[in-house]
Amino acid sequence: MRQNRDYLTDPFDNAVSAIIKGIDRDVERGEDILMLGLGTVMLSSTFAPVASPVVLLPLVALALAITSSLARMNFHKMEQKLLKSMASLQEHEIASLRPIAAVFAEYPMPCLAESFNPLKNLKRTGKSALGGLLINPLWMPIFYMMGMQIHEEKNLGVLNRAIIGVEQRMSHSAIREEDAPWA
Repeated sequence: MRQNRDYLTDPFDNAVSAIIKGIDRDVERGEDILMLGLGTVMLSSTFAPVASPVVLLPLVALALAITSSLARMNFHKMEQKLLKSMASLQEHEIASLRPIAAVFAEYPMPCLAESFNPLKNLKRTGKSALGGLLINPLWMPIFYMMGMQIHEEKNLGVLNRAIIGVEQRMSHSAIREEDAPWA
């Protein structure tokens, strides 16, 4: 199966609408991935009677790490697809997509190697260590991965709000065009 490299799949569709639909679909996919990680964490207590914490807690941290990584890769793919799609648009179409592109510029996501490095994320590392000291040292990796998960979720939320804003502006301009007396 060939992956689309941009959001312009149908040449007869409105390009801006197609891009917004594509990004919205990818944001939903990222939210679903993060929800899968949180659901896995919530279900982990089901296995507590049969698995020791030494086995179960690292598996929970691993599940969070995998889902956070997949969501991060999805975010980077969205950015690449948006930039490639915008390269073939006219100026007025690009202007309507600028709020979405601004989210990628204002909230850049570092590479995964930097996110997993505890020395580059001292605030998250400190909070994880404090939580581990208060609850159980085996929870430190879980707290660290949860911090990464929360960061991913926050960026997807900002992107989702930008998409909604662009959709609302587009619907308001479409309504104004319909109400124009010369139409």
